[in-house]
Amino acid sequence: MYQLYTPFVFHCASASFYLICSGGDNTSAGERRRSCRLTAKFPEFGKTIYKIKKTILRDVIFSSMILCIESRKGEKMFKKTLVLFMVLVVPVVGLTAATKSKKKEDPVTHLTNEQIYQELKKFAMVFETARDSFVEEADEKKMLEAAMNGMLGALDPHSSYLSLDDFKDFSDKSQGEFGGLGIQITSDKGAVRVISPIDDTPAEKAGIKAGDYITHIDGEQVFDLTLNQAVKKMKGRPGTSVKLTVLTEGKEPRVLTLKRAIIKVKSVKFEEKTNDSEADGKIGYIRISDFGVTTVKELKEAITSLEKKKVMGYVLDVRNNPGGYLTAAIGVADAFLDSGEIVSTRGKNKDDVDRAFATAGDLTNGKPVVVLINHGSASASEIVAGAIQDNNRGLIMGSQSFGKGSVQQQKPLGDGTAIHITVARYYTPSGNSIQGEGITPDIEVLQSKIEVIEKKKSLYSEASFNNALKNEDAKKKDKKSGDDDEDLLKLTDEEKDQRDYQLQRGMDMVRAMSKLGSKKTLTLDAAEETLVISVVKKDDKKEEKKDEKKK
Repeated sequence: MYQLYTPFVFHCASASFYLICSGGDNTSAGERRRSCRLTAKFPEFGKTIYKIKKTILRDVIFSSMILCIESRKGEKMFKKTLVLFMVLVVPVVGLTAATKSKKKEDPVTHLTNEQIYQELKKFAMVFETARDSFVEEADEKKMLEAAMNGMLGALDPHSSYLSLDDFKDFSDKSQGEFGGLGIQITSDKGAVRVISPIDDTPAEKAGIKAGDYITHIDGEQVFDLTLNQAVKKMKGRPGTSVKLTVLTEGKEPRVLTLKRAIIKVKSVKFEEKTNDSEADGKIGYIRISDFGVTTVKELKEAITSLEKKKVMGYVLDVRNNPGGYLTAAIGVADAFLDSGEIVSTRGKNKDDVDRAFATAGDLTNGKPVVVLINHGSASASEIVAGAIQDNNRGLIMGSQSFGKGSVQQQKPLGDGTAIHITVARYYTPSGNSIQGEGITPDIEVLQSKIEVIEKKKSLYSEASFNNALKNEDAKKKDKKSGDDDEDLLKLTDEEKDQRDYQLQRGMDMVRAMSKLGSKKTLTLDAAEETLVISVVKKDDKKEEKKDEKKK
């Protein structure tokens, strides 16, 4: 406390302190300037002194300071004043700061009906005055829609007004088909932040990543646009182009030209994945790119198909999944659970609590499950991850998720428009809200790149000797193995999987869990230990096979 307020104390020795305390007018221009500088530098201090200047406390400090300043032997007096100031003023300043932080938690003070009427009357006056006084012809519809958007946007980043076109676009997207770039965005401090691109869309193919910021659309800054306006600018007729200025942390801004397309979202993709060795068994890989109307149906079909192939376990990939319908998230989690709570939503009122529970019947028959998440996994993705984590049904691997713990709902207004508004917060089965925090993975696996540290050709080898025998076929081999670096750019899906570090670690974990023989629960320590054992055994088997070949 002493260190925090020390700068105030030493400023008090100047005549500016006299001016603030007394509020007197008999001061020089220099004193006024010093006073202004002090008040500007420490506004909380200035406000506090202003509040107490009419009290007896002011008179005590004022009198003491006058004596201190005027007296030649005022050094001791100043020290006493300093102590007095610290005892009297500092607690008041601290109290003011505490009161200020407390105000944040205080309930909202509601207006009376009469006050609401007066504010609406004022709003009408502002509208009429602005329309009549603006230098150009005012677009009344545009003004009113902007006002409604501003009103809802003041609540939180996810609430907004949906015009006729916006509401139609929203409905089309929910059905799994819409026109645009295939990118999920949110508002962040006036900028447009990417939650995640959708798989196999122009945005994803252009290299836009979760966490990127879009600063300009066709050369126009986005800071003056609402979220809906930014979305509208990125949408357009399929085949037309749009330029986005994209800022990635730690890199220079880059301008990307993207061609709009019809975005057909197939939310679930699946396949069986195997290792080099067939003995390791098959793993069911399920990728969910978003949570739409058809997601649960597609997931059930995927699991049924993979179960017929007798997979040993599942990797559920919801990385870069921006979310979607709450009902879809509940259905997805239910497919992997046999019982237990999935999620609870809590509204404004204490009694406004809804809980969703799993129904009997785990479609995966209790096989090991690993869920992959990252910072692009938001909302519905986090519901699924939280339900599987808290019910000890599987392990969560990857990196911290996005942290969107609120539920939005569309409220139609009867004329084809609607409002998109936050109606509740959701909580994981353990009662934790992930709003602003996200889901913490059981095992953190940051996306990494395996670097080849051994050179293809060593500087020192048999060929490095001056009188070494030549290989007659060497030139032919050189011609055949020409452009290895260029071939790396044309990777197959299998090769991409091999470079997906998080996916590979997730598959290793499923194998480890399967070998441990656990079907429903697995402790974290045992899982990590088994993963290490599994990897070591895998290496041992490779060595044994090499030895057999040598024999």
